[in-house]
Amino acid sequence: VTAVKDALGKIKFKLSFADREDETASELDAIAPNHNFLESWGDAHPRGGYYTIVQPTINPVYNTRQAEHSLLLWAGEKTDYYTFVKNYWEQQLLVGSSKTWKDVLQTGFEYKGEQPAATYSFDFASLGAVANAIASHSKALAKDVEVQLYQSIAIKDGKQGNNAYLHELPDPVSKVTWDNYAAINPKFAESLGLGENSLVEVEGENGYKVTLPVLMQPGQAMGTVSIAVGYGRTKVGKAGDNVGKNAYPFAKLANGTLQFNTTAKLAKASGTYELAQTQTHHTIEGRNVIRETTFTKYKENPGHNAGKWTDSHKTYDLWNKYEQPGHKWVMAIDLNACTGCGACIVACNIENNIPVVGRDEVRRRREMHWMRIDRYYAIEQSGTSYTKEDEIRNLDDMENVSVVHQPMMCQHCEHAPCETVCPVLATVHSSEGLNHMAYNRCFGTRYCANNCPYKVRRFNWFNYWNDSRFDNYLNNEFTQLVLNPDVVSRSRGVMEKCSMCIQRIQAGKLKAKMEKRPLKEGDITLACGSACSANAIIFGDANDPNSEVSKALKNERVYYVLEEINVQPGIGYMTKVRNTYEA
Repeated sequence: VTAVKDALGKIKFKLSFADREDETASELDAIAPNHNFLESWGDAHPRGGYYTIVQPTINPVYNTRQAEHSLLLWAGEKTDYYTFVKNYWEQQLLVGSSKTWKDVLQTGFEYKGEQPAATYSFDFASLGAVANAIASHSKALAKDVEVQLYQSIAIKDGKQGNNAYLHELPDPVSKVTWDNYAAINPKFAESLGLGENSLVEVEGENGYKVTLPVLMQPGQAMGTVSIAVGYGRTKVGKAGDNVGKNAYPFAKLANGTLQFNTTAKLAKASGTYELAQTQTHHTIEGRNVIRETTFTKYKENPGHNAGKWTDSHKTYDLWNKYEQPGHKWVMAIDLNACTGCGACIVACNIENNIPVVGRDEVRRRREMHWMRIDRYYAIEQSGTSYTKEDEIRNLDDMENVSVVHQPMMCQHCEHAPCETVCPVLATVHSSEGLNHMAYNRCFGTRYCANNCPYKVRRFNWFNYWNDSRFDNYLNNEFTQLVLNPDVVSRSRGVMEKCSMCIQRIQAGKLKAKMEKRPLKEGDITLACGSACSANAIIFGDANDPNSEVSKALKNERVYYVLEEINVQPGIGYMTKVRNTYEA
């Protein structure tokens, strides 16, 4: 950092295109704020032969100017960047093509044909030098602890440091929000005298020191520590200032390349610090909430470890079966596809006006996410998979870990336990198989949350939208644009949960009605399913035998979570198949 400041001091005039006076921009002479990417023109070459256009989706919100436009003006060009891009395409990329500029704006891309692959030679003699470098590095690590820096999936390199939604997104593995930490193998932490909530001082080989809370991380290699960069910012904004600690100074330059691993010394620091985790129990304790099989067993029997509990257990109903002749909305989730990235959680939050509650409220288990992704560990040792905490605690090490992610939201049960205990009918069942919430009836008994076996209901302990720690979304003209006008913002004392994006369902039905046609596959997509890059979430009408969800729920791998209690959930899960070696 000091070297960068010294280098900047030698430059006569320094300018930043940052959108705020952040840590770097505050050291410069001027700031020329760039457009947001949603306000900008541009083009790209994403893969061989394909050229694409970047078009703005909104007008500039603030008095900003696109950086490329500024550079053109300062270079003496009398044109804006849109005209520059248009001229380049017409004079270069569209020469000989039947397409015009307007055609490209409609299609979004132009295919020019892939170039033949180039041939390269490989210097095998250099392998020896590489091996020696790795060996010498390993010898150095034998004396000290290795620190590995990484980017968290939410905050990345720190550019998203003022986005409260992303700070509150749980890490896919650790389930920590709002902080970075020192991730250490539990057995290695024990040898250092560290425990959960302990503080540890990490001193890099360059002398930089930082004190971080300890996270017991199964699967972390012994003798190593992982720390996320992008935290510890001081001039990023109201939500992100002084969140976590800055780990960038641990990085070092070697042969002109930035290295994100280094050696360090660890020392236990005084005090404790409670991390805000959304999940604190990490195994399934041998229960069948998560069902897994191996590829070998799957080939022998595709339905291995799946199927319906009710096939072998007689169940009784207190009520007559309610026929749903119209639509019946259901969902299928493929555990093979889910990577736990959390994109569905963020999409759900934005779509349904779910507020940010902050670190302290998450510590109190009061996060408002309608959707969560449960992550479970199984420790592999000597050919055996351990899923019970008492057994895992006695193992020699916790390096070999298998992980499974399970998206969990309101299951929209046919026999929903929440509906039978609400004294004011604030939660009821619809004729289309959905569990509805009438917010203006709810007065917060919380009986429904207590009676939900999936623990997916959320209670507004405070009026979080007016929280002074973050932007006052409800009363600020600009931040009101974050809110979805099709979804009401809930107030203090009201229970809420996944509505299966009822506003999108109604919009799809209305559009089909206006076009005088029945609903068809693809008319309705949920926020979570739209955001899932792995297509792990499938939604649709179970009464349509040709729908994707109907076909998915007939898969041999399908099972239902806690189906033995006969609440008849409307969301099916597909057994996870592991491609592991079996002797």
